[in-house]
Amino acid sequence: MAYFRSVGIIGKQGEVAAARNPLERLVDFLHRQRLEIHYDRVVAEVLHAAGRGSDPSTLGRSCDLAVVVGGDGTLLGAARDLAAFDVPLVGINLGRLGFLADVSPDTLEVALERILLGEFNAEERFLLAARIDGGEPLLAFNDVVIHKWNTARMIEFETAIDGLFVNLQRSDGIIVATPTGSTAYALSGGGPLLHPVLEAIALVPICPHTLSNRPLVVHSGSRIEIRICGFDHDHVRIACDGQTARPLAPQSRVCIQRATHSVRLLHPQGHDYYEILRAKLGWGGHPSGRPPC
Repeated sequence: MAYFRSVGIIGKQGEVAAARNPLERLVDFLHRQRLEIHYDRVVAEVLHAAGRGSDPSTLGRSCDLAVVVGGDGTLLGAARDLAAFDVPLVGINLGRLGFLADVSPDTLEVALERILLGEFNAEERFLLAARIDGGEPLLAFNDVVIHKWNTARMIEFETAIDGLFVNLQRSDGIIVATPTGSTAYALSGGGPLLHPVLEAIALVPICPHTLSNRPLVVHSGSRIEIRICGFDHDHVRIACDGQTARPLAPQSRVCIQRATHSVRLLHPQGHDYYEILRAKLGWGGHPSGRPPC
């Protein structure tokens, strides 16, 4: 008996050629499982099912599982769109091995059959919500980045945590990352790797002017406030997951906190986070013939 009844399929914009075969196989498999299927508009276009595509809120209300066909970037967008609906996500990766989308197209039927029967590893991961001057929240699954824009000049900003002043820094910006995002931009900025289950947020400066300025890890319940000091308009921007961006005016205040909703990721049983780290980061394996310690 299937653990899920209604499945939404979400695809990556522009990946028509690469996505058609796995999408057709996925739809055929789900039909054979006698499940209700919903498409987002990208998938409907790829499958020539014009008029059958749904917007994210409709998918969120209609589905009890979402299968994301693309890569980690596609899954990031789906996570933000569907977090409020508590729809679990499974990622089928069309490119290189992903940190989030970890099901290979070659094994999608086998992996999904076990998941549909309830045989999976589930992870609950939190998002960040960034508010600019008290406005509507901007969600981020990986990170909120405040950065300079289109200039060689550094920016200056103050950081406070839970109402306590931390520092005034001049740099190219700052990355505020979840554990999920610790393997993304924050990693290239010299930030720490945080295991996905940790209740922590990393603050990673981007090319700081002061060499003693180092990454800082705080509790996920912390309230992080960043005030932009006096620069010209359009000199500073905020980006969430590298996918949504807005300019920040001088004296703007950005408040970053853990979001109300979280994301539930489903992996095939036997999912090994450290195996993915070894593969993605090129870490060495065990010497030939030598067992683990």
